[in-house]
Amino acid sequence: MDEAPVPLSEGAARRAARMNTPRLRRELHTLAAMMRIHCADLHTSLPHDAEGLCDDCAALLDYARKRLAACPFGPDKPTCVNCQIHCYGPKQREATRAVMRYAGPRMIFKHPVLAIAHVIDGRRPAPPKPRAADKG
Repeated sequence: MDEAPVPLSEGAARRAARMNTPRLRRELHTLAAMMRIHCADLHTSLPHDAEGLCDDCAALLDYARKRLAACPFGPDKPTCVNCQIHCYGPKQREATRAVMRYAGPRMIFKHPVLAIAHVIDGRRPAPPKPRAADKG
C-alpha cells in the first residue's frame, strides 16, 4: 500500500524552487566543499558520514541549507559577508566563519572553479534589503 506524497506548503514549495537556481545550488555546493575540507583536516578523530562530515559539521551544513533556502534575496543573494541581513544565529555564524577561514585558502587547490566563482560572487554589490526596496 503506497501512500501519496504529502504536498508541500506554499512556503516550502517556494523555498524548494529557490534552491533550484544555479547560483544558490553553486553556493550550497561551495559551502559543502569547504565543510568537507575543514572537517577532514580538523575532525579526524570523529566518525564521518557518507558526505565526509562529522555530526557537528553535518548539522551546520543542514542549518546553512535551510537558511540559504529561506534567504529573502533568492538568486540575487550576496555572499554572507556582504549581506545586510544576518540570518545565522551567533554560534552558527562563528562556526561558519571558522570553516571559511580554514577552508577558503585551500579551496583553490581542491575546487578551483568553485573558489574562483566564490571570489567573483563576493565582489558583486549587495542588493538593497528586499523589504526596503518594496517601500521605496
